[in-house]
Amino acid sequence: MRKGVMRPGHVQIRVLDIEEALKHYRDLLGLIEVERDTQGRVYLKAWTEIDKFSVVLREADHPGMDLMGFKVLNNEVLEQLEADLIAYGCEVEHIAAGELNGCGRRIRFVAPTGHHFELFAEKEQPGKWGVSKVNPEAWPRDLKGMKATRFDHCLLYGPNIEETYALFRDVLGFDLAEQVVDPEQNRVAVFLTVGMKAHDVAFIDCPEPDKFHHASFYLETWESVLRAADLISMTETPIDIGPTRHGLTHGQTIYFFDPSGNRNEVFCGGDYHYPDHEAVTWKAEDLGKAIFYHDRVLNERFLSVLT
Repeated sequence: MRKGVMRPGHVQIRVLDIEEALKHYRDLLGLIEVERDTQGRVYLKAWTEIDKFSVVLREADHPGMDLMGFKVLNNEVLEQLEADLIAYGCEVEHIAAGELNGCGRRIRFVAPTGHHFELFAEKEQPGKWGVSKVNPEAWPRDLKGMKATRFDHCLLYGPNIEETYALFRDVLGFDLAEQVVDPEQNRVAVFLTVGMKAHDVAFIDCPEPDKFHHASFYLETWESVLRAADLISMTETPIDIGPTRHGLTHGQTIYFFDPSGNRNEVFCGGDYHYPDHEAVTWKAEDLGKAIFYHDRVLNERFLSVLT
């Protein structure tokens, strides 16, 4: 049952050098730099997003993900979900409005996988970047790099997959779109959505908690993904794998790394999901084809390189 969580709102990523990271996220991925705050964090957004920002970069001594935020329908929903989280047994931390520039108050909790998540209802909405809210043109003319259109999802590694799935399903109202099961029918991966997308967040079983596999950004076409691959080679950006197709979600994809070692994905296409759709199941012994449909094998980096 949907509980009023609308969509991914933002991800805060740790990077080793802000200026090097900006060459990657702004100039290569094509995100727009919005502003910097007094803590030195840099705020970015993709051009189609109406909220003020969707990516926050924070300079640190080790890479990874600080947190992922989801936007909820309104403050009444936020209050109800806070009460539901507490009743479920989660410790909830209150983050004051304005701690992230332009964002309202947030409530933060830790999932059983060890990852930090937060919910918020309000964020400044300047609208799509570079086009008017009235009679808008098709796209801005001065986009850079890959011209990413939105922050789409994160894939996260950690333990307690079943408990995390239960939390997102029962308290936050996420649907299970796809899953990977082992021969004993235990879930080893879950792909969760709150809308029509193939997934908004995904988890893969891993003994070490709070590991970041990738943040993903949506492109418009397969030609755009191929162009992204060209740009990756032009800039000598470390590549993981692709361009190729997923079996899971059937999206067309390429994976690569930022200068700090955080993995990114850009993709297009993919399946859609309605609440009455039964979850798609993949067998763990066929995980190679599930992840990389064409090669049908997993490269070691994809499984072992985490931040």
